[in-house]
Amino acid sequence: MAQAKQGDKVRIDYTGTLNDGSVFDSTLEEDEECSSEECGDDCDCSSDECDDEGCGCGDHESGPMELTIGSGDFFPEIEEAIIGMTPGEKKTLVIPVDDAFGEYDEERVFTVSRKDLPDDLNPEVGDQLGLADENDETIGVTVMEVTEESITFDANHPLAGEDLTFAIELIEIL
Repeated sequence: MAQAKQGDKVRIDYTGTLNDGSVFDSTLEEDEECSSEECGDDCDCSSDECDDEGCGCGDHESGPMELTIGSGDFFPEIEEAIIGMTPGEKKTLVIPVDDAFGEYDEERVFTVSRKDLPDDLNPEVGDQLGLADENDETIGVTVMEVTEESITFDANHPLAGEDLTFAIELIEIL
């Protein structure tokens, strides 16, 4: 049976988990279920009927991911792990925090006075926004705290400070 090699276009399924076992990303539909806390009791992530933007439904399309080994489409460690695999083979690997999204940096948490923000900005805790920095480059932030006087933002990647475990399966070599 053929083995995947550098430059091959392949299809993989994967599930990414954190140390506590929670799933942060998956190509498998059964890993995409919403909890009633996130979406409400009537939400079904497997259909197109969920319209709660904060629940995680629709953050990515389910189904196998296509990538070309060595092209940098995914974490390099995963692309390297696929080399030598045959269709149907499974592997689990851990991407340490330093190779994933880095350590959590407290200095990337900052508070801005409401006077310095647009009047129509009314975010809620947990909202993810793009803010322009002093160089007019957009940085992604998560709203951490909202008061009448200020808003606290976190510019760390949501997975900063986390080791990432990936269970991967090579579906096919294209």
